[in-house]
Amino acid sequence: MRAIMVMFDSLNRHLLPPYGGDWTHAPNFARLAEKAVTFDNAYAGSMPCMPARRELHTGRHNFLHRSWGPLEPFDDSMPELLKQNGVYTHLVSDHPHYWEDGGATYHGRYNTWEFFRGQEGDPWKGQVADPEIPEDLKRMRFGSYRQDWVNRPHMATEDRHPQTLTFDAGLDFVRTNQDDDRWFVQIETFDPHEPFFSHKTYKDLYPHDYEGPHFDWPDYKRVVETDGQVEHARYEYAALLSMCDHSLGRVLDTMDELDLWDDTLLIVNTDHGLLLGEKGWWGKSVQPWFNELVHLPLFAWDPRNRAAGERRSALVQTVDVAPTLLDFFGVDRPGDMQGAPLPVAEDTPVREAGLFGIHGGHVNVTDGRYVYMRASAAPDNAPLYEHTLMPTHMRGRFSPAELVDLELAEPFDFTKNIRTLRVPGRTLVNPYHHGTLLFDLETDPDQSTPLLDDAAELRMATLLVELMRANDAPPSQYERLGLPTRGPVTEKHLLVRAQRDQAERAAQPLPRAEDFPEGRLSLRTPLKALLSDPVAVEVVRKHLPGVADSELLQMIGATPLIDVAAMAGALFPPPSLRRVAEELAQL
Repeated sequence: MRAIMVMFDSLNRHLLPPYGGDWTHAPNFARLAEKAVTFDNAYAGSMPCMPARRELHTGRHNFLHRSWGPLEPFDDSMPELLKQNGVYTHLVSDHPHYWEDGGATYHGRYNTWEFFRGQEGDPWKGQVADPEIPEDLKRMRFGSYRQDWVNRPHMATEDRHPQTLTFDAGLDFVRTNQDDDRWFVQIETFDPHEPFFSHKTYKDLYPHDYEGPHFDWPDYKRVVETDGQVEHARYEYAALLSMCDHSLGRVLDTMDELDLWDDTLLIVNTDHGLLLGEKGWWGKSVQPWFNELVHLPLFAWDPRNRAAGERRSALVQTVDVAPTLLDFFGVDRPGDMQGAPLPVAEDTPVREAGLFGIHGGHVNVTDGRYVYMRASAAPDNAPLYEHTLMPTHMRGRFSPAELVDLELAEPFDFTKNIRTLRVPGRTLVNPYHHGTLLFDLETDPDQSTPLLDDAAELRMATLLVELMRANDAPPSQYERLGLPTRGPVTEKHLLVRAQRDQAERAAQPLPRAEDFPEGRLSLRTPLKALLSDPVAVEVVRKHLPGVADSELLQMIGATPLIDVAAMAGALFPPPSLRRVAEELAQL
């Protein structure tokens, strides 16, 4: 018995042919659907990258207790449990976050691992002189942008691309060990995560006229680019998606060639999707977790039942991957593991509802038809705490200032009688500004029209609280969300109607800079120059409180105000920005 998991990052379900994607070139995903079971109701859990991977290891949710971070000392790790029970585990990946402070405990759970450098802003190649970059990218806000352009010449051909090297290594492991039993290999690529860096072979699949600036790495923000830029970025993503499809085809070819279908489990999955202009947003993490981000593609082949070319409607989640692999190898699941084996053999219900979210953002629940996004009850989005024994962020440790007010919390039911550090938390987004949202996917699959339905909200809020209690959520989460720690959810706890106005404001598109005249000062004026004008400063402070004194100035001082507002999302509602634009045009 052997197992292969092919994992992509930021893979969009709705662009794949098995899920109705009709304009992308992805024949191997269609081929996979013929050979395996396709899950129609697969959802993410904790987002983004490393929180999702903690779920892959532990089979339980991460986001209610902490944000991005390593595996904790009390966590049960699926690869480690396999290793302890005689299953050889191997990881091959080009995912750079595994080798940062916030992901440093994951790869060590496998017997062996290989890592390939160069994705995103991976601090790989050292170069003191500035790299050669397109003229329209001279203004780069983040150090990772510069590093990306240092790295790109070192992977100028497809055979040197880290995705290619990752699949080379994964398939080399398969060939080397084809005659051996009881192994698991995780072939994991960072693609099609941004930046959408691929080669001409794949770009040529999507011919289009474009004369705008170089644009293959959208920031996580509201869309303010032209329609042509948006279309171009989508084609750049599609090109990288087609490269991923080619790599997937190499795995399927190898399974055919080596007759692995008889005894090898295959799972193909992702951690989350990516917004490519849908809902007026780029990226993830800074807006509600719409279905483009959390309704996931998932495929599985299990040689024990040989179900192929079939679809499953059962509601499954990322937390079900670890139980599936443990079950396949006959390893007992720990009691803390809340997921269940994927129902590959037949369409058996796994759960009534699924929980998903990001630490400090909306806490969300779906039953497969309705999606309920619970925002904070108060504007300060408080209280919010991190519970951890591994105080690290994505790329760094917690600062001494963050740890000054730490306390020891009482043990949770999954921490094995261990107290955690309770530290004041922080988040990229305040869900209060977006409001509490309720969607009926049957009548509104695009989630374009939030419902006002007290009965449906009461039912979904009750499911949400039941799942929070089952996950031993900290008391602070109930307080932040305005939900009861004990007893039933009642009409007094409902928020959709009370937060309707702010939800409608947040959903409005930002005005485009080209809609306003180029006066002495405009939305196109760089923020640093704009804030050097005392009159303009007062205009900005009046309508966009706090911008003039923002920490963002240090890294985006050369950025036009329209882009600053786009990055800040609903913190700067469109009506406020429009008033700024109108007053600036009069200066």
